[in-house]
Amino acid sequence: MPDPQTSSTPIAQFSPFMEIPRADWSELAPSVPSPLSETEIVQLRGLGEPLDMRELAEVYLPLSRLLNLYVGGTKALRNATGEFLRERVETTPFVIGVAGSVAVGKSTIARVLRELLARWEHTPRVELITTDGFLFPNAELERRGLMTRKGFPESYDRRALLRFVSEVKAGAPEVRAPFYSHLAYDIVPDAQITVRRPDVLIVEGLNVLQPPGPGHRLAVSDLFDFSIYVDARTSDIARWYEERFLKLQRGAFANPRSYFHRYASLTEDEARNRASEIWRSINEPNLLQNIRPTRSRASLVLRKSADHSVSTVLLRKL
Repeated sequence: MPDPQTSSTPIAQFSPFMEIPRADWSELAPSVPSPLSETEIVQLRGLGEPLDMRELAEVYLPLSRLLNLYVGGTKALRNATGEFLRERVETTPFVIGVAGSVAVGKSTIARVLRELLARWEHTPRVELITTDGFLFPNAELERRGLMTRKGFPESYDRRALLRFVSEVKAGAPEVRAPFYSHLAYDIVPDAQITVRRPDVLIVEGLNVLQPPGPGHRLAVSDLFDFSIYVDARTSDIARWYEERFLKLQRGAFANPRSYFHRYASLTEDEARNRASEIWRSINEPNLLQNIRPTRSRASLVLRKSADHSVSTVLLRKL
């Protein structure tokens, strides 16, 4: 797939993606009314993300319509396969992966899609799971010497994540996932999230588009029916990360129970320096080495501008 800075080169014509400017994309579902109120949008958007009614109407409503078509198409293909095999084929959940860097806005996008898809006919039950719950507990990360690589592929229990999605995809009545607390920055013992036969499962995380790891024949991405990569320039994501860190430092970090409470007393300059250090030593290397290389594996790429708005959509050709 062409890089954001080189997409105008002649090689772009051989890309497996169709590049659709936002103005054209927004016209693809003009008659779809917004099912969400402004209050709901405020509740869905992440810290520092300017999601509004216009962004919803021009970007995410067309995307939800496209996904609705893919869900319907998959069901039709499943039924046709059953007729061909002369046997009844069980309906299984449509699984969507959402990938991208820290601070790029993928969590907000996943939440918005969950709400929009649940309003479409035939997909009233939409579940969202984040891969944070499949991080190894901090004690295990410490034992393995991986605390400074939290979020890198090796910091996840990939077997457990693969088993979870496989069971959901197979139509298991109930499947449980570990619960991750951002306040404690750790897995909460004995706390779980239960998924019960959804019509659609959204799996959101940094590295959900990774290929199989060493010694593995299957990756969680192999179970996705559709996948989305949220893209932006590295310099913009770094700035968004710093801005989010400062907001958290003045808010959530003030809670004495927060894992990051030690940062609450930093001056603004000290907080900026600490955010920059974390970005350069952890988040940027993970983005460049592990996350961005999976971009070309996505079904669709949402490319963001410096103001966090989506400027271009790249859709994989069928």
